[in-house]
Amino acid sequence: MTIGALSALAVKHEKPGEKPHKLADGGGMFLLVDPKGGKYWRLAYRFAGKQKTLALGTYPEVSLEQARKGRDKAREQLRNGTDPGMVRKVEKLTSYQQAENSFEIVSREWHGKFKPTWTEHTAEKNIRILELNAFPWIGSRPIGEIKAPELLAVLRRVEERGLLDTAHRLRMVAGMVFRYAIATGRAERDPSQDLKGALPPHRQKHMPAITDIAEFGGLLRDIWAYQGGFSTCCALRLSALFGLRPGEIRHLEWSEVDYESKLIRIPMGKMKARRMHVVPLTDAAITILEALQKLTGRGRLCFPGMVNKERPMSENTVNLALRRMGYSGDEATAHGFRSSFSTIAHGSGKWRPEVVEVQLAHKHGDATRLAYDRGDFLKERKDLMDWWAVECEKMRIGADVIKIKKKSAA
Repeated sequence: MTIGALSALAVKHEKPGEKPHKLADGGGMFLLVDPKGGKYWRLAYRFAGKQKTLALGTYPEVSLEQARKGRDKAREQLRNGTDPGMVRKVEKLTSYQQAENSFEIVSREWHGKFKPTWTEHTAEKNIRILELNAFPWIGSRPIGEIKAPELLAVLRRVEERGLLDTAHRLRMVAGMVFRYAIATGRAERDPSQDLKGALPPHRQKHMPAITDIAEFGGLLRDIWAYQGGFSTCCALRLSALFGLRPGEIRHLEWSEVDYESKLIRIPMGKMKARRMHVVPLTDAAITILEALQKLTGRGRLCFPGMVNKERPMSENTVNLALRRMGYSGDEATAHGFRSSFSTIAHGSGKWRPEVVEVQLAHKHGDATRLAYDRGDFLKERKDLMDWWAVECEKMRIGADVIKIKKKSAA
């Protein structure tokens, strides 16, 4: 039979029979019609003395014209001494490997491997920055095929939204993913390294904080008078009393609060310094927590989100509350409470510097000292936090407070 024996109309109207039957188009290609009405394009051929069959697709998804193109391509491969069936297997395997080695698959694998070594906040931040800013554009791309210009285009989208710091962090996180891909044999190089200098430099800025005692007293009065949501009010007040990082307060769990010992024990997985942090509880802080527990105590988190109770309060909640109170981002931030506490406590001259630093969950001293100093100055820190609670109350009502000592000129 000559090639091209079938017509599109004949293929369309061919009816099934009691048994499967074939309609030949020539050149080894035929249409297989099964009793249920299914129509399948097939190519019969011989390679290395063996009879073989190659699937060319299913009708009507693959038309007669498309099937013929598949046949012609396979016959060309045969003329070149190649088995089209083996080519098909290699293509399928390559496609599968590329899907398994996509940027998103490798990124999630990398995240799962290293998540135990990060704080919960860092782990969440690392995957979210990829989910929001990278996966939609390069998530399905084979990681070994991504070049510097393609990655730069992803970073530019972030930069053009006014999120320069996020763009820099995305380049850093993507670089860690690429280096993991290199180590596991799925990429040959890290294109993020080619993009050094491709983004404008970071705008260095310090977290705004109020360290003047009179001004801080005014902030405390505004916080205690704030009429926002109850959880937000509690978060604001505890931010002032604890000196913790905003993320450590947002992720606080009721299981970590011990009223009997008057302590909060934050596991090392949540702490930037990678060690458990114990926070002494003052009577003022307990009063706030007990009131909050009546609202959120049935759940795991002290400060759950409004929509998903298994996720913490948004990181912007406290900052937005400060904006509503009239404080600009250049005046006060959630993180700034730590600087306020640090400056006033250090400046009082009442406390050893290492006691204040441990309360802030900072590492103190050199590596040798850290290796041998296992104490956490708990007794002194309890006294420190009791003092701080009293000073906050004095500042809030405008009473006389401790004077900050100024360093003498050298």
